[in-house]
Amino acid sequence: MSWNFFEIFESVADVLSFVGSFSSDVSDDKKVKIKKKSKYFTEKLSSVLLLVSAVLLFFVFKNPLPPENYAQTLTVTSLIGLAISLVLFFILYTLEKYYFKSVFQWLLFSGSAVLFFISVVLCVYFKSGIFV
Repeated sequence: MSWNFFEIFESVADVLSFVGSFSSDVSDDKKVKIKKKSKYFTEKLSSVLLLVSAVLLFFVFKNPLPPENYAQTLTVTSLIGLAISLVLFFILYTLEKYYFKSVFQWLLFSGSAVLFFISVVLCVYFKSGIFV
């Protein structure tokens, strides 16, 4: 018996759409209030990602880094962080969640996500002690 991931995902999506069809009796006022609550979601998420990445980068760079292969290490960790963020962007795009109202929102979110993943990779690389 072979399990296909997409078949499981499709059945879960069908169940969720079936359950979601019962909650369509929400009035228009509540829909407007729900939209107003999430008006600046992209900016808030981007600022949180920037704050967390600043804290992680502080922990990485507060002590001097080992001098051997310094530039190569930073380049490789940056490329790994960029690759992880590109995978995230592709997943968001396929789920149709990677759309923005302005170029500023797009650049802010993309830049903060890339910086966040680079800082996570740097933190794991230097603070774990496995690679150094």
